[in-house]
Amino acid sequence: MKLVCDPKKGSENIFRTLLMPAIREGHADTLRAAEGMDYMVGHPIALNTPIVAEQKKMKWASVALAPLSFLSVHEPMEISGYEFLSSLTYHSSGFRKFFDWLGRSLSKSWVKPLLDFRRELGLPPGGHPLFEGQHSPHLVLALFTTLLAKPQPDWPPHAVITGVCFYDRKEGHETLSPALASFLDSGPPPLVFTLGSTAVLDAGGFYEESAAAARALKRRAVLLCGKTPPRGLAGPDVLLAEYAPYSLLFPRAEAVVCSGGIGTISQCLKSGSPFVVVPFANDQPDNAARCRRLGVSRTLPRAKYRRDRAAETLAGLLADPGAKPRSQECARVVAGEDGVGAACDAILANI
Repeated sequence: MKLVCDPKKGSENIFRTLLMPAIREGHADTLRAAEGMDYMVGHPIALNTPIVAEQKKMKWASVALAPLSFLSVHEPMEISGYEFLSSLTYHSSGFRKFFDWLGRSLSKSWVKPLLDFRRELGLPPGGHPLFEGQHSPHLVLALFTTLLAKPQPDWPPHAVITGVCFYDRKEGHETLSPALASFLDSGPPPLVFTLGSTAVLDAGGFYEESAAAARALKRRAVLLCGKTPPRGLAGPDVLLAEYAPYSLLFPRAEAVVCSGGIGTISQCLKSGSPFVVVPFANDQPDNAARCRRLGVSRTLPRAKYRRDRAAETLAGLLADPGAKPRSQECARVVAGEDGVGAACDAILANI
């Protein structure tokens, strides 16, 4: 997880270290999975989906879980680990085009084993697997809310923004635990601190600093810490839990602090509660910037996440008279979207 959450090399590590060594095994698995099927839907890192679809001459849909998957040169770019370079893209389309070219050039070596494998199979090179090559020529399901992005001229022509396919009922955690429900009922709405499903495994001092920040603000807090909670933090004002369904917890929070994964920020937008994003890597800085532009969140870089800065950032958010109304308006927009239904309709229309 330290490799995945590395701010500068997280994406490179995912492709070089985790995905490329398994290309052939993944191809065999995907061939078996597609046997007898009429249609496939593939996640961006399911790299064999387009290969098998080409081989079997099947129609297929690709998925974009976050706007960053489109890497549009018509929008500012948040390049994880490079805040200054990201700031340049806010002012010049020339910089955006340059970074697009640079990203394509540098990442070509990340996916060389995949390109070599395509050649072995007798397939044409295709598009860059991290750029246009990840998108289906038939249908691209943008499974995020319309609040985060609008279609751009360089998006795939068959892209459809469906809204989010929400799901947070982890087995054994379909409801709030009795301890958490009792804590919520016993006082004012707490601050909720969570690192999602990935960053929680590389938390560093996040939870210790968070508990101290909440106490400095004289606020109650819920810390979702995963299976290895830090010791010495719990008390009458701070509850530690392994997991909780965000859809049930976030609406009862005064504010949320999270790492900015697309699933978590979607739940934040759905909840109507303002939030702070502490991005770790990959798409999280871009997700954070998009929410900040909506006026419902603040961003605090991981490297600067200390109790005093966290308390200051949260205090500013809670004192903003427009943050809560804007958050509630976002919740109304998300409530009007039906990600699952729209995705199903798009697939059925494409088959």
